[in-house]
Amino acid sequence: MKTLNDFNFKDKKAIIRVDFNVPLDENFKVTDATRIEAAKPTIDAILAQGGSVILMSHLGRPKGVEEKYSLKHIVDEASRILGVDVQFVAESIGDVAKNAAANLKPGGVILLENLRFHPEEEAGDVAFAKELASLGDIYVNDAFGTAHRAHASTTIIAQFFPTEKCFGKLLAKEIESLNKVLKNSEKPVTAVLGGSKVSSKITVIENILDKVDHMIIGGGMTFTFVKALGGKIGDSICEDDKMELALEILKLAKEKGVQIHIPVDVVAADDFSNTANTKIVDVKEIPDGWQGLDAGPKSLEIFEKVIMESKTILWNGPLGVFEMESFANGTIALGNFIAAATEKGAFSLVGGGDSVAAVKQFGLEDKVSYVSTGGGAMLEMLEGKVLPGIAAILD
Repeated sequence: MKTLNDFNFKDKKAIIRVDFNVPLDENFKVTDATRIEAAKPTIDAILAQGGSVILMSHLGRPKGVEEKYSLKHIVDEASRILGVDVQFVAESIGDVAKNAAANLKPGGVILLENLRFHPEEEAGDVAFAKELASLGDIYVNDAFGTAHRAHASTTIIAQFFPTEKCFGKLLAKEIESLNKVLKNSEKPVTAVLGGSKVSSKITVIENILDKVDHMIIGGGMTFTFVKALGGKIGDSICEDDKMELALEILKLAKEKGVQIHIPVDVVAADDFSNTANTKIVDVKEIPDGWQGLDAGPKSLEIFEKVIMESKTILWNGPLGVFEMESFANGTIALGNFIAAATEKGAFSLVGGGDSVAAVKQFGLEDKVSYVSTGGGAMLEMLEGKVLPGIAAILD
């Protein structure tokens, strides 16, 4: 696996695919700069060696050229975080971009305009990728969030750098952390899978059953399993067409010696609202007109015991509707258990939009081993897929 350590960047221009797809407010100010901060170690390392940097990214899902999706809006924030004056280039290919790259001096940083202003980017167009490639000497992919897309800047461009290509620090760390769970894990291994739908996690469950000792199933997925097992779930969310699959998963887990832990009690509410009436009920006895919106106290006791005995923990998906304070307790408690196990020496990996939002919201980000930056990319790796952006560098 080629990383920055395999190259000397002195007097070289590194063209780096970063993921600067950051949220902006109505005044085009960056509201969460995590992704820019995540790219800083790679950029710092190249500049420290006397190299220069050409940054390319997408922002949002523009339909053609849309001013509101211009990367010029993030230049000030990027300059502040990187501690260098980032020069914005109003194009990503063509003469303007070529001239900017040609005039780039060691220590300089330029940011190209939104790649998705060109439909060729998402189409994986070879000619577009070749134009991007012509701007730099070494290609660095540091965008895990888009590594599962075979776009021009994430995958196709790599073919124009047969030997001069590598992973940035962020992407290398993502691969290493996922491999720690999937390939080199210390046992017992526990996967916590939450969220609302079984259907979105099926392939993940199937792929990781061979690699885990325990699987905690939480969130809305719970009720598809409970109903399949003959429980009464009231008005709780359920995928009726996935009940047979849920039973197959339980059977397969048993055959493989994997212990599946489903909540035994829930916080039920008479309305999907923060101000609803609530009560703790047995997960198999939810009355009509009520729905389970969080894991109950007995469930959390069971989960804590499993987590505290684990040496490797993967967390993907919340245990309840944590966005509402009344139903956030299960997710907060789970985060605290994982933090405590990590402090005791376990390796913990948190990934997926909602889990990442939860650890940030509840101040647990620095208390777990690694927080993944790529939701879809991480899920595809957990499903056992080879991501095109990663394969292109390994090729």
